[in-house]
Amino acid sequence: MEKRIFAAIVISVAFLWIWAAVAPRLFPELARPKTPPSTTTTAATASTAATTTTRSAQTAAASKPGVIAAAPLVAITPIAARGVVETVVKRPEFIARFSNRGAQLVSFKLTRYRDRSNHPVELIKDRPPASTDFPFAIESANFDVADQLNRALYEVKVDESGPDGQVRAIEYRYAAANGVSATKSFHFTTEYLFDFNVAVAPRLPYRTVIGPGLRTLTPEEYDSKIVVAGSGVVQRDGKLSVLPREKGDRLGIYDQVDFIGIEDNYFLAALRPKKGAGGVLRRVDVPEGKVVRKELYAGLNAAADGTLSGDSFFGPKETKLLDLYGLASTLQFGMFGIIGRFLLEVLVWINQYTLNYGWAIIVLTILIKVVLYPLQHKSIVSMKKMQKLQPKMEAIKNRYKKAKTDPDQRQKMNVEMMNLYKVEGINPMSGCFPIVLQLPILWGFYGLLSRAIELRGAPFILWIHDLSDKDPYYVTPILMTATMFIQTLITPTTADPAQRRIFLIMPLVFGFIFKDMPSGLVLYWLVQNILTITQQLIMNKWWKEHPAEK
Repeated sequence: MEKRIFAAIVISVAFLWIWAAVAPRLFPELARPKTPPSTTTTAATASTAATTTTRSAQTAAASKPGVIAAAPLVAITPIAARGVVETVVKRPEFIARFSNRGAQLVSFKLTRYRDRSNHPVELIKDRPPASTDFPFAIESANFDVADQLNRALYEVKVDESGPDGQVRAIEYRYAAANGVSATKSFHFTTEYLFDFNVAVAPRLPYRTVIGPGLRTLTPEEYDSKIVVAGSGVVQRDGKLSVLPREKGDRLGIYDQVDFIGIEDNYFLAALRPKKGAGGVLRRVDVPEGKVVRKELYAGLNAAADGTLSGDSFFGPKETKLLDLYGLASTLQFGMFGIIGRFLLEVLVWINQYTLNYGWAIIVLTILIKVVLYPLQHKSIVSMKKMQKLQPKMEAIKNRYKKAKTDPDQRQKMNVEMMNLYKVEGINPMSGCFPIVLQLPILWGFYGLLSRAIELRGAPFILWIHDLSDKDPYYVTPILMTATMFIQTLITPTTADPAQRRIFLIMPLVFGFIFKDMPSGLVLYWLVQNILTITQQLIMNKWWKEHPAEK
């Protein structure tokens, strides 16, 4: 038995030796190196997600028209630094840090915006120390070259000829003996926007990316219903498309883009190409312990000659800034965005005088009330007249007791009701107009309060420290519910007792919905209720002295 086993082993080894010698000649394709397989980020590769995730997607994006195949490597004189060097770029609006490891942006802090710990907002998401996928990392179907360029220590040249020795430009150069080389340069002005230029040799399909995601949210922001985690955005031919972080396609490939980037409610990181070959948005899974977090990368493909240039924006979604840089389409205020944008402009103007956005909301609410007063006044008058006609309306209903089951009787009753309204000069729909007009304004307010960075962190009085966040003690939602209840009680109505009870329940429903809404929105609705109650009390008291409106 042992002899047979030994003979089998000898024969197997001999067969494998013969196959290794003969197979390459019979089947040449087996001798070619295989492309690394498509994969998604795992716990072992989370720190290098930009270069190890969805390689098949990278290949598809990099092989768009205009990008040629890689040229053979040619040995060149090595250029590299001996250690890690970080360069700090300071401006009144931000402090940026670039590292020569991969020539990447490792920090971008906004000095005029604070997080909940009162630290400057950091737009670059936290990473493990050994990560090489910071903004302006290289991605390529040739994984080995991309990994080499992202881990390399580039030689640094800094231009500090700006005012007071400010950094005006940074140039990074790297070359390896195996023929792989790259240069990256960044040019700064006094604005948020800065230029970038990338060149890689030998010429191969590659892109430079930003991500994953945008800034690290605090636990409170993750639990908030106001903060929207980063989504991918791309504008083509003036039209904006959004790739949600949690759902939708995992990969978006675009032949041409106006800009491409990652956003949340208040901040944006975007790349605008000057020379390139389209862009890519892709979603990856990044493990964090037992939880898998979904994140996004945005990138621009290099041109056919191996170069890529453009400018980048890392900053707040301020209305004037985005208008200036052609990024205004990322200001998404919802269904009634036009109204939200107009209300924001008015709020900013009023705030120049009130110096407090809470008081600015109150002033704006009063102005809206003044504009809508004629319609609301007409609505109250109409409801008063309808209330006065209630006995005649009930008499008509009594004559057509089978109207609910008999279509003919229901039609006759409706005709008689309309004749009564016509004789009395009443429009039964006039009571609905103010409510219909209020809804777009309400949604416009919600859109701007949950997305306008001008109101992010804006305090009002006492316990309300952020008008874009919910009332921490629910004082304003309770007051809003109480005023809605009072308003319902004193408003004239023709509803039957059952409907009246339903109307009295509605304030509780609204109060529950609004308890987690931005406190600025609740403040607007509360002030609107108080003004409506005042208007209604005046109308109820002086009704008898307006005979022309009876």
